[in-house]
Order: sequence, then structure tokens, then C-alpha cells
Amino acid sequence: MHERAIQRIAFLLIAVTALVRPSAADDELARRINKIVDAPEFKHAHWGVLVADLATGETLYEQAADKLFAPASTTKLYSVAAALDALGADYRFETPIYARGDMDKEGRLQGDLVLVASGDLTMGGRTDEQGHITFTDSDHTYANFSRTAELTAPHPLAGLEELARQVAGEGVKRVTGDVLVDDSLFDTASGTGSGPGKLTPILINDNCIDVRIAPSKPGAPATVEWRPKSAVWRVDAQVDTVAADGETRVELTSPADGVIVVRGQIPAAARPIVRIHEVSDAAAFARALLIEALRRAVITVDASPLVANDAGKVPDKGDYAKLRRMALLRSPPFSESARLVLKVSHNLHASTLPLLVAAHNGERTLSAGLKRQHDFLARVGVDVNTISFGGGAGGDRADYVSPRATVQLLRYMATRPDFDVYCQALPVLGVDGTLAKAVDSGSPARGKVQAKTGTLLWSNVMNGNYLLNSKALAGYATGRDQRRLAFAMFVNQTIIARHDDLDRVGKLLGSLCEAIVSE
Repeated sequence: MHERAIQRIAFLLIAVTALVRPSAADDELARRINKIVDAPEFKHAHWGVLVADLATGETLYEQAADKLFAPASTTKLYSVAAALDALGADYRFETPIYARGDMDKEGRLQGDLVLVASGDLTMGGRTDEQGHITFTDSDHTYANFSRTAELTAPHPLAGLEELARQVAGEGVKRVTGDVLVDDSLFDTASGTGSGPGKLTPILINDNCIDVRIAPSKPGAPATVEWRPKSAVWRVDAQVDTVAADGETRVELTSPADGVIVVRGQIPAAARPIVRIHEVSDAAAFARALLIEALRRAVITVDASPLVANDAGKVPDKGDYAKLRRMALLRSPPFSESARLVLKVSHNLHASTLPLLVAAHNGERTLSAGLKRQHDFLARVGVDVNTISFGGGAGGDRADYVSPRATVQLLRYMATRPDFDVYCQALPVLGVDGTLAKAVDSGSPARGKVQAKTGTLLWSNVMNGNYLLNSKALAGYATGRDQRRLAFAMFVNQTIIARHDDLDRVGKLLGSLCEAIVSE
């Protein structure tokens, strides 16, 4: 019998034989959880919670576990699971460059170089010396909404630099034709959630330009740096350093394509901040950066990086087998990409996952990828009738799940051979990723919870405050006597006064985790 079928049967047997223990009023776990969810600040909110034994399915606590809740970024639990199933943890993206034309003995290519985008989510721009994809607890893609965003250490153009070195290693000295980017792997679409939103098969530095602003002495200009540098983009920055007790006010605008204007002020005592600008044309951006990388590899390129990418000139798919491959960039295994998506809640990459699943099956659209995700969830025993998704990241208005369906998914994933990949990709409570600050260093739950966070916030313009549409957490916990638990908790529709109150609500979910690990 097929191994995956055996896994499913085993999972269904576990589900059928699961014991259900209603939460009683005198149950200590129920008392601890109810003390939080019944607090006056949540009198208008809706809570959905389910805590179950991972192995047996025994219910330890539930509240509205079959109701639908906006999951926010806990949606990524589903999209990553579907992508792991479709691609495999060891899958590697392969991005080639082909030569179209003849090359003479002097190394002059009388024709074009064509980079064929493979959907590689990082293109070598986050890979460290050990081959791992790096991350910070607050990703640069959230920089325009967060003062804690940081840049990763690897060079964002490392992948393009490697490809250029390989082309030079093939003896190419000059390219007389064009440099093209074939981005036809799947249909472009729009992502959900904050951060960069255009979903394309080519991603260089998340198709963003990072701007880092660091203070100097009061009255002196701040230091403004940006990456990746390119002749295609000009940055005009005037940011003042003010007194240490001043406010940070930085505005980044792009009044014309290829131009970034940075204005504002930053206090002398402030930590450096990051802002990003998403480029409008990902293929043209990649083309320009590739041409510049080729030139740094001492290859003369006649084509100008200032010219747009001409998609009409790329070869037909069937023609690549006839062309000479000049370079190939292989990504780290997909397990590393899954880790990045879950650790930092990477909206752009998560939104792209259904498209990658579609492309892996010879399809092109987001809807086709989500249909594949539906089929996966139905096959493994998750109640798809209690799930609605419009994207892969968790910010679509159609996104709703039940706590029970989420725990069903978590329990199924624990039966898979790649469970360690899935579980270890999750943020660890009090340690890293989006859970790094959710509990204090002395918390009894620190390090005992691996879970995906979710936050969906709208401005309440009329009242000058915020509607927290969803704050969510779902994953795995280790309770007393090393008992493994699966849980999902959602709070929807609560009012908060300030943006900073997000951290306070997040810590309340951390307190719920403390209650769970004491079970």
C-alpha cells in the first residue's frame, strides 16, 4: 500500500477513536483559559479555542471550535503544508541562463542571454555560508509598518552574482544581443497581507529596494543607505538627526519610476530604521541587476539596463532544449523556504506558494493552486467545508477557518515523515520569529510552544483607534510529563486603542500558552 495512504488511514483511525472530554467549570485548564477570554476588554470579541492531545485527539478545552474565524497569518499553516506535500521538503528551485546565438572563439556571443525564472523565492539573496536561508525576527518586508525591521546579512544579489560568474566561466566576454528574463512560469497575481504584493516568478530581494536610516549627532544629516544599488534607481535623501527625545518621522515616496525620495527626521538615540520600496516591474528590475552583475564579472553587455524587459522576445518553452545552458542557480531545499515563511510570516512568499503548487502541476493560476490545496486537505481528512481561502498568506476577506479544522491539519502533519521540517519551521515561543517577544524570558512556556501567529488589523477611522479583526495562534505545545498537544486559538473583532496594543494582545495569547503547557 502507498505510504501516504497508510499515513491517512492511521490518521483517520486516530480521529475516529479520539476521546472527547468537555471542559467543566471546575476544570483548572478551563478556569485559566476562561479568565483570559472572558476579560472585559473582550466583551465584544469572538473567541475560538481548541486544545487537544496530539496523539489521541482527546479534547482538553474547546470554545466555539466549529465556528468560522478570520485566521490572519495562521493561514500559512495550510499553504505551507500543501506546498510541502506537492513539492517535497528537499525540492530545489533551479534557475538557468541560456544563450541564444553563436559564440565565436573570442568569447563574443552574437545573440541573447535568457534567464528563465523558476519561482525561486530568495534567489540566493538570503543564503548564508552554511547553505541556510537567513531571517531576522522582524522581516524587511514589514519595514513600512514596523520600527523593528532589520536586514539580513547575505548580499541580496548573491544569486545573480553567481550566475554572472558562471556565464563568465563559460568563456563569454561580450554579449551583443539582449539580456532577457522569462517570467512566464505562472500568471502574475496580487498577494494578500501587508508588504510587497505583486506575485511573479522572479524575485530579487523580494522585489524591493531597502532604505536604511541611521542617526548621527543632533543637527547633522542622518546616514541613509540603500540596497541593492543600481544605475536604474536614484535615491534623494534628506533626513535630519534631531535631539534624543524627538520623534521619528520618515517618509519614503517614489514620484517617478526609478526615483526614491526620502525625507524626515530621526532622534539621535534611536536605533536605525528600515523602509522599503516595491519595484513596479519585477522582470525589468531583475534584468537590469543581471546586466550589471554580468558587467562586474567583466563581460561587456551591449544591452542597456535602462531598457524594459521584452517578454515578447523570450524563446518558446520547447526551444530551451536546443539552447546552450550557460549557468544554473540551485536554491537551498524547500524546507528552508518553508522555515522563512513560517518564522517571519512572510506574506509575499506565502501568497506565492499556491502558484508554485499550480506550476508544479502544469497549471498557471492562483485559483488552480488553491484548488490543489483543497484536494490535499480533503485527502488527509481536514474538514474543507469549514475552511474558506482566497489566498495563501491570510489577508484576504475570504479567509476563514475553524479551530477544529486547524487542529485536524496539525494532527495530520504530525503523522508525516517531514513533520520535523514543518514543526521546526514554526516560531518558538519566547525564542525567535514572530513569537520572540510574546512571553518573558522566565516564562514556563518559553521554548515549549512551536506555533504560527496571525494578526489582521484595520484602522477605525471614525473613532481614531483600531479594529483588531484577528489575533491568532496555532501550533504545538509540550505540556506536563512531555505530553504533546495541538491547539488553535483565535480572537476576532476587538477594539484596541493604539497600534502598540497588538503586543499586549499577543502577550495574552502567550499567557494562554502558559496555561496550556501547565496541563
